[in-house]
Amino acid sequence: MASVVAKATERTRTTPSTDLLPLAIALLIGIPAVGSCIGIGLASMKLLECVARQPEMAPELQTRYFLAVGVTDGAFIIATGIGLWFATANPFQ
Repeated sequence: MASVVAKATERTRTTPSTDLLPLAIALLIGIPAVGSCIGIGLASMKLLECVARQPEMAPELQTRYFLAVGVTDGAFIIATGIGLWFATANPFQ
């Protein structure tokens, strides 16, 4: 009887806890979202400053701005996809 209790206790100690998985997923989605929003906001601010100073450069600056915003937003979309993947198929089991 003691060995059964010892094995059950040992099993509960070595089994990874999935209670923190929702928190980890929220952080995996939330932190890149905040960073992406801050980065896009700063880039937009600088674009408006540059266009106000040199209006003739607006088309070229706008092209570079949209490329940079696409890369910045892509990092957030990838992190969201990984977080949702972890939410549906837990790789830690």
